[in-house]
Amino acid sequence: MAAELAAEGATHAPTASEYIVHHLGHLSTKHQDKIIDFSILNIDTVFWSVLMGVVGLFFMVRAAQHATSGVPGRFQAFVEMVFEMVNEQAKSIVHGDRSFIAPLALTVFVWVALMNSMDFLPVDLFSAIFGLFGIETHFRVVPTADLNGTLGMAIGVFALMLYYNIKVKGIGGFVHELFCAPFGSHPALWLANLGLNIIEFVAKTVSLGMRLFGNMYAGELVFLLIALLGSTATWWGFGMHVVAGSIWAIFHIMIVLLQAFIFMMLTLVYIGQAHEGH
Repeated sequence: MAAELAAEGATHAPTASEYIVHHLGHLSTKHQDKIIDFSILNIDTVFWSVLMGVVGLFFMVRAAQHATSGVPGRFQAFVEMVFEMVNEQAKSIVHGDRSFIAPLALTVFVWVALMNSMDFLPVDLFSAIFGLFGIETHFRVVPTADLNGTLGMAIGVFALMLYYNIKVKGIGGFVHELFCAPFGSHPALWLANLGLNIIEFVAKTVSLGMRLFGNMYAGELVFLLIALLGSTATWWGFGMHVVAGSIWAIFHIMIVLLQAFIFMMLTLVYIGQAHEGH
């Protein structure tokens, strides 16, 4: 009887690939009988994106409300350090009115950093919580490891690029630049100029979203592979799990902050380019 139970447990135990696929799935509105469904909504991505935005807003508002002109506390000093860093980058890149752009860059940096930081939660945490209630479902807590989330933010940056191109140059100046730059204003070159400019806008948007997604997705996948080491019923497997997990978590702190900084910098660069002509 014991042998039969052990065999049954081994049969139902997930393989390494099944374990990874399960943890890379989303809690979504996708219908299994539809191959293409444009109404799909990844509920976990939306939930954690909004929650991290609210958390970031709460801490920024709290820092502003409790700011003092005297000796700052550690939290105020940290916020001021981040603000000065972002503001200096905005000054050096964007030549024009930064009353909206600098706060936008600060919001982007804090928001992306918080979303990236969700990768530090144990990969099996929410599966275990749902399992306590007898619920078997996919759930991911890293919004930036979802291409839908990062491309959504990139499209927002694309909309700002268009807005500042029109605001700074005027609709006529922007259209003229689309057709007359960079090769010249000769009518024979209009289509080539337009095609190149469209490719440039699309490449900026896609690369901005793909860069953040690729790095965070890879980081999440490494955490899953390290977690598989701990599933082996050997002392060295558990030991490697602890050692490798600790090392990767420390290294991942740099990745989390670096990717937030890069996304913020590219947002400033693209908006700064909209203030300038070819």
